Amino acid sequence: MDLHSGQMSPLNSAMAILDSVRNMNDNLSRMAQRVITTLEDDLDGTEASETITFSLDGAEYEIDLNETNARELRTAMSKYTSVSRKSAARGRLARRAGTGGAKDTKAIRAWAIANGIPVSARGRVQADVMERYSAAH
Repeated sequence: MDLHSGQMSPLNSAMAILDSVRNMNDNLSRMAQRVITTLEDDLDGTEASETITFSLDGAEYEIDLNETNARELRTAMSKYTSVSRKSAARGRLARRAGTGGAKDTKAIRAWAIANGIPVSARGRVQADVMERYSAAH
């Protein structure tokens, strides 16, 4: 502190700010975190119950659907799958089990919008947006 003016010197001011930031970081590192994953139906935006993976013409697809939409997809496909052969999974990566890799899309969309990042209102969140969200959290 400057004895003549009663104000902190720039160095003391910077050190006080640094101490404040360190205290905030210490408090944040002690906080528990719970991540809740919610799938969003890619057709109607409601909560999805599963991710369905399928292939057509050499391209693999994934779609998140609620029970009703998943049933409708399976019913529509059953005409073809009932008379089809299953092919070997040559060179493909193992399918992910459950939804462990899924993220909370509503939170990601809200974060993207708050940060000025364009994001679709429904459906799958773009990979680059997911990566930027992960890097920020």
